[in-house]
Amino acid sequence: MTEQSRRNFLKTSTVGAVALTTTAGPGLESAFAQTMPRKSNIELKADEISKRLFADDGLAIPIATKPTVSNLAKGLDRTMVLGGGGEYYIAWYCGFFHGLMEAGLDMTRLPEMVVGTSAGSYMGSSLLSGEFARLRAEFDFFGKFPEIFSKMAPVATPNISQMRADKVNMSATDGSIETRRIIGAAALAADNKLNSTNIEKLAALLTGDSKKDWPASRMHTTGVDCYTGERIVVSQKTARKNNIPLAHGAAASSSLPGVAGPTLLGQRYVMDGGICSNPAHVDLVAGSKRALIITLTNGVAGAILTTIPHPISQNIKDVEATGTKVKWIVAGTPPGVNLLDPKQIEGALRTGYDRAKAEALKIKEFWA
Repeated sequence: MTEQSRRNFLKTSTVGAVALTTTAGPGLESAFAQTMPRKSNIELKADEISKRLFADDGLAIPIATKPTVSNLAKGLDRTMVLGGGGEYYIAWYCGFFHGLMEAGLDMTRLPEMVVGTSAGSYMGSSLLSGEFARLRAEFDFFGKFPEIFSKMAPVATPNISQMRADKVNMSATDGSIETRRIIGAAALAADNKLNSTNIEKLAALLTGDSKKDWPASRMHTTGVDCYTGERIVVSQKTARKNNIPLAHGAAASSSLPGVAGPTLLGQRYVMDGGICSNPAHVDLVAGSKRALIITLTNGVAGAILTTIPHPISQNIKDVEATGTKVKWIVAGTPPGVNLLDPKQIEGALRTGYDRAKAEALKIKEFWA
């Protein structure tokens, strides 16, 4: 992948930043939908056919546009949300949770529910399946691990169809379902075969054998249906109903348009869960007693992998409005960091590890 192409993934647009300040409040998607042109007869018919055929798979959960208690989190005490951010953030998470475990915080047991998106889907699945504990035990964490990990990161030079998907994604100025469908169409039309083998190996490394069942009952991965634009949430129940291995759920959540995937979940082709205006899907833990939410950026500053506005602060306020107490950790990125560059992995591991030492006591107090 050329440096110019990589920069395309990381840039943010002025239009997107302006949209963030004006459309961050609840009801954004429904308000935008009211301004859309009337659909043609074939579009209406296609929507009806899709809804009817896929009504029973249980994978689509609408993104909340106003504060509401999530059926998934109602009655739970400790929940955790892990947002996305490319190879850099997977490595940061690995260092962070390695550090927390050294500090006596067993993150494989404490959360009753974990919502993971993109990099967060890999990390959450790795924690709850037990694979992360195995990796820590079998590899020199700051020696051999970065080498193994970097070999599996997608580095292929993009072709024209991948460039199109990238540029369409990086042209978005809103997170409406219509915008997601357009990006999804470009993602479906991209030839990502050169990266697919490495993605499959990475998923297997972090979550276990890709053919295994969904062993982590508390894990929920997120994505976006490329055809319908709907938010997709995979849990143990829906995974078993649709024959979805844990590694496939994580891979789908990380299927960035123009880089990897889309990934087939059940009978839906799914792209990266960050391609929407609720990029960490924090609404899914609304109503739990306490939620630990970790995101790469605050939604305003820092490298991201789409230009869709990310009003994370408002998303969290909506969760808090349901009575959930939130501890929000923003990982942050060094200036100019390339989120897709394997050369960043070793540094990200160290940065995440150091951050864990600063946050461990605060997390213990929050979840005590």
